[in-house]
Amino acid sequence: MSFKVEGKVALVTGANRGIGRSIAETLLAQGVKKVYLAVRKPAAIQDLVNDFPDRVIPLTVDLSEVDTIRALPAQAPDINLLINNAGVLIPTHILDANAATAIAQEFQVNTLGLLHISQAFATTLIKNQPSALVQINSVASLRAFSPVATYSASKAAAYSVTQALRDELNAQGVQVLSVHPGPIATDMAAQGGVEEMAEPASVVAHGIINALATGEFHLFPDTMAQQFETAYQGFASNIIAADFSIE
Repeated sequence: MSFKVEGKVALVTGANRGIGRSIAETLLAQGVKKVYLAVRKPAAIQDLVNDFPDRVIPLTVDLSEVDTIRALPAQAPDINLLINNAGVLIPTHILDANAATAIAQEFQVNTLGLLHISQAFATTLIKNQPSALVQINSVASLRAFSPVATYSASKAAAYSVTQALRDELNAQGVQVLSVHPGPIATDMAAQGGVEEMAEPASVVAHGIINALATGEFHLFPDTMAQQFETAYQGFASNIIAADFSIE
């Protein structure tokens, strides 16, 4: 299964900055017909709307507000490509007093946001084939990092949801890609204290284009992520990609 972005219609969440912004710009450069940019504050992407008035459509969404997610398919009924990038990181150690509050907020956006937007657009993606769903997970999906322990938990859960989506949607002809960046030069990297080792967001955006074209399920786009890939690939091939049925 492979997917070429040229001529397709995409929707990207969290496209106002960082990885999401780079994805939007790369899709436009790669020839998408149209891209919906779903953000909490559309004013933040007005420059892209001005530069590409016929190709960039701003939409309002808050992944912590289910009603705003459920309203999206009626506004973007023609998409072939859904890229769920929006996320939240609250730097928290697992024994911090606010850990329960932080993990609830991060699960609401990072995990349940993925679940709700995938459910909302599943029928659209199945109908508008060829189509693909891309989820921006993290190396923290695979290994908890103490300063961002609650974020790591939410991304581990999101990765599990992504695997289940792959099983469900692949069977109906929709490609699914799980992206696992390491430190990327974004505001979130600064929050996590890893900005010194961060790589540009463009490595993620271009990696997505290539991984969709080759039909991969996992993408480890940057140097740290590729170190994870080397250690993880045996498990990924023999367990994650294996056909286990419990029905």
